Amino acid sequence: MRYNSLNNFLKTKYGCKIYKLSLSSGLSCPNRDGTLSSLGCIFCSNGGSGEFASDSRLSITDQIETAKTKVANKISNGKYIAYFQSFTNTYGDIDYLKKIFTEAINHPDIVALSIATRPDCLSGEVLELLDTLNHIKPVWIELGLQTIHENTARYINRGYSLEVFDCAVSKLNSLNIDIIVHLIIGLPYETKEDIISSVKYVCSKPISGIKLQLLHVLKNTPLEKEYFLNKFHVLTLEEYTNIIGECLCNIPENIVIHRITGDGPKSLLTAPKWSANKKHVLNYIHHYLKEFDIFQGKYLNQ
Repeated sequence: MRYNSLNNFLKTKYGCKIYKLSLSSGLSCPNRDGTLSSLGCIFCSNGGSGEFASDSRLSITDQIETAKTKVANKISNGKYIAYFQSFTNTYGDIDYLKKIFTEAINHPDIVALSIATRPDCLSGEVLELLDTLNHIKPVWIELGLQTIHENTARYINRGYSLEVFDCAVSKLNSLNIDIIVHLIIGLPYETKEDIISSVKYVCSKPISGIKLQLLHVLKNTPLEKEYFLNKFHVLTLEEYTNIIGECLCNIPENIVIHRITGDGPKSLLTAPKWSANKKHVLNYIHHYLKEFDIFQGKYLNQ
């Protein structure tokens, strides 16, 4: 198994174990509140992809402390990344954003701030705030692109064009803010070639990291309805692993790979059922990479 993983990157950078704490801003999304749409992306659950996040009713400090206790058996004498995960975390009043992000970044155990958002929710005042925060501690912006293909983007009801993503990347890069791009593997009607072209495209941009996420069909989503109508094929573990191998071969060494799979809440997972056993999935993928020498010695990180 050889790729530039987030775990190795963080250990090298900070010299200790770093764990991401999933926090909640309590914000919504323009693709759900009627601004763009009331439906959201067709794969997104009621939790806005943040089912593991802390309780938004708590203060940010209390969320951090609560999240730390949940991972206490996995980390000792380490540090943390404050990760605002659910919904669109720059979609709110600027004073409120300043309050929650400043509280998180100034916590003594937090080494970096990671904010998941949409590329169409980065106004000038938001960018100015992010620039200020980035001079305190590193700020990462995680952009949910999912695909570069406009037909797929319309099908999943993403609500913005690739040009908007390109513009956001340019603005963030001009502020020296690290950009992590999310791509979903296995979107309806996309071929392996479509997926690889998305990977190649985002890797041609000035980004620092990439997340490769398996498509999960979750309960009570528009995607689930499509699934039960047999509208699209859900990848097998073998198919997914093969695609991941090709994706990794097309990611430059300087780009950190934050994720090669993902696990949705088992209570919400409709398909694919094999993804519920994350440990087995990761072991299967790592065995595949090693057995077929996917990288042929390309990467140094082990």
